[in-house]
Amino acid sequence: MSVETRAVLTAVLAAVVAVAGYLGVLPLAGVSAALVLVLALGWPGLAGLPFSPGAGAVVALGGLGSVAAVTFTPEEPYLQHLALVFAGAVVLAFVNELLRRDGRLRLVESVSGTVTGTVLAVCVTGWVATARLGGGEELVVAGAVALALGSAAVALRGRTWVVYLVTVAVAAAGGTLVGWALPAVQLVAGAVLGVGVGVLVTALHALFDRFPALVRHLPSLAVVVLPVTVSGVLVYVAGRVFAA
Repeated sequence: MSVETRAVLTAVLAAVVAVAGYLGVLPLAGVSAALVLVLALGWPGLAGLPFSPGAGAVVALGGLGSVAAVTFTPEEPYLQHLALVFAGAVVLAFVNELLRRDGRLRLVESVSGTVTGTVLAVCVTGWVATARLGGGEELVVAGAVALALGSAAVALRGRTWVVYLVTVAVAAAGGTLVGWALPAVQLVAGAVLGVGVGVLVTALHALFDRFPALVRHLPSLAVVVLPVTVSGVLVYVAGRVFAA
């Protein structure tokens, strides 16, 4: 899958998150769960894990359990049960290794890769937690718009450092524009969030763009959804900081 295709798909997914966040918590939770499943399908191949079915199952269960916990926690802090869910996923990562019948080669790599994928999946709960804050729906829209614009910009052709600067600038402009247009999002909050999302997009692009696994579809899909899942926790942190 080409970098342009991945960038367009990421931008589309970010737009879907923006719409879901505007509609409410449950639609956003549904989109977040779908992102977790896509990541779970592609992450084992992207990370080169030796036992893909088990690793994918652990990532999926950890991510879906986290989304459910954050969605249905009745009162703040909405992330209060996240540590328990993640701890359970870590235990499942070891159970996954016990179920292997291939001699358990690359054991440490397999466990660490599975846990890392689970962490990335759990990050998506930031979108849901943000939407549950006062005025959080508009902050979700601001973060998602910045992510969509930054994801589209990172596929531009040119010198790498210029493209990365343009990506951060475009994402910052998108966040600032939404912060100006929506009363619940402060102008400064929108700008800072846009810069953070832009830096995240460029970092993930630099990290994964030349992975050999991207010639296959499932690892490519994991790279497509990664900026969307990881941005969730960034948006939540921004919401907590600027709401304080």
